[in-house]
Order: sequence, then C-alpha cells, then structure tokens
Amino acid sequence: MELDSVLVFTFAVAFGAIVGSFLNVVILRLPEEGGSIVFPASHCPKCGYVLRWYDNLPLVSYLMLHGKCRSCHQPISLQYPAVEGAMALLSALLVWRFDPSFEYFLYFLFVAALLVIIFIDFHHQIIPDVISLPGIVLGFVGSFFNSEVSWQESALGILFGGGVLYAVAWSYYLLKKQDGMGGGDIKFLAMIGAFLGWQSLPFVILFSSITGSLIGIVAMIRQNKGGQARIPFGPFLAVAAGLYLYLQDQIMALWQAYLGLNGVQ
Repeated sequence: MELDSVLVFTFAVAFGAIVGSFLNVVILRLPEEGGSIVFPASHCPKCGYVLRWYDNLPLVSYLMLHGKCRSCHQPISLQYPAVEGAMALLSALLVWRFDPSFEYFLYFLFVAALLVIIFIDFHHQIIPDVISLPGIVLGFVGSFFNSEVSWQESALGILFGGGVLYAVAWSYYLLKKQDGMGGGDIKFLAMIGAFLGWQSLPFVILFSSITGSLIGIVAMIRQNKGGQARIPFGPFLAVAAGLYLYLQDQIMALWQAYLGLNGVQ
C-alpha cells in the first residue's frame, strides 16, 4: 500500500473514531426532553466527574482506563467504544469504496445518522425527526452532486420510501385497529430512499422485514407476550441500508443471477 493510501485510511479511521465519540453524546442526550448535545461538558453519568481531554480520547482512553471511570471506578458502558470503533470502521470502508470525494463525506453523514438511529431506537423505540427530516433534505440536495444517485432516483426514493411504509402502516391499522408501525419508521425509510435512491428500497424492505420478523419471533417467545411484544424496526432498516451502501454491486449481481436462474432477462 502506498504512503498516500496509508495516510488517507489513517485519517478516515481517526476521523471516524472522533465523530463516533461525539455520536455517543448524541445517542445519550438527544432523546432527553430539553437535552443539549453541547452542554454540559462530557462527564461520567454515574458520579458526574467531568472528563479531562485525556479521558476522552476515542478508544484509547477506554483501554487506558480499563473500561472504568477514573473517579468512581464504575464500569463504562461498552456502547462507548463500540460506537467509536464502528464509526472508525465505517469511515475506513467509505474511503475504500469512494476514495476522498464528495460521496465519502455525504455518506459519512448518512452512516453516522444510521448508527445514532440504531441505538436510540433500540433503547427508546423512537426515531427523532431532528435526524430523519433534515436527512431527507440533505440526501435529496446531495443527489445533485452525487455520482451514485441522480436527483430523480432520490426523489422517487423519498416518494416510494415514505409511501410504502405508510401504506403498510395504514393497512395494519385498518385490519387491527391499532398502530403497528411508527411514523418515525416511515420518515426514516424516506431518508434512506433520498440517499440511496428508489432502487435500494426492495432490498432494504425485504432484508429488514425478514430479519425483523425472525428477531421478533425470538423476542415474542422470550418475552412471553405473544403479538404484544414491541420490536423497534429502525435498527433493521439501518442495517439493511448500510449493507446496500457498501455491497450494492454484489447485491445487484446476486439479484441478476437469481433472475437468470428463473429465466428472466
């Protein structure tokens, strides 16, 4: 690997880890009513100890502190290094896929949003509008400069992404007389369509539905609540969108091979 490539990947990893550290703050504070992602300064949620700069180095500080708060010595949640490490990896994969480019920075914001949504929806069963609604706008505006998705594909992605889940949610309500899917999921799929285009939606919907159903069955058995068990759908949509982003060519090749086996040209 050439020196320039090493420097680019080093930057991508470090940049991703630093942003991942900030995402931990967003994940923790955004769901709080009136919470601020700026104030107060980063601190231990158990004893209130204000973190010094050397306690806040992504991944490194967690290892140096052996996963414990410097002040109260209580364990630090594994979520913190997990988010930092995941964002570092996702950033490196993006620069490998797109090189340093407009697409890298556009999709960096996209995967950062996916990561935040996964954890917030998992913990709180909500997808904040403050992420999905600006995300729809950003994905569409970015499509005018995005070599991967045209503005027409992005517009159709917003229309079909929001429309498909809205139709599913409305049909479920008519049949069951209760909400089966939150409005956050609908807006989130519209955001995914804005960034990835309408052509991503069949895979995203199919993959998330299958994996969500399998995990839902396991949850119903373990929770012993039958059909009343509540499973957040956002994480499954986010994982499916991430897979499509990174493995689009392979996914489309498999789809074409499947069509060929069934005699469809």
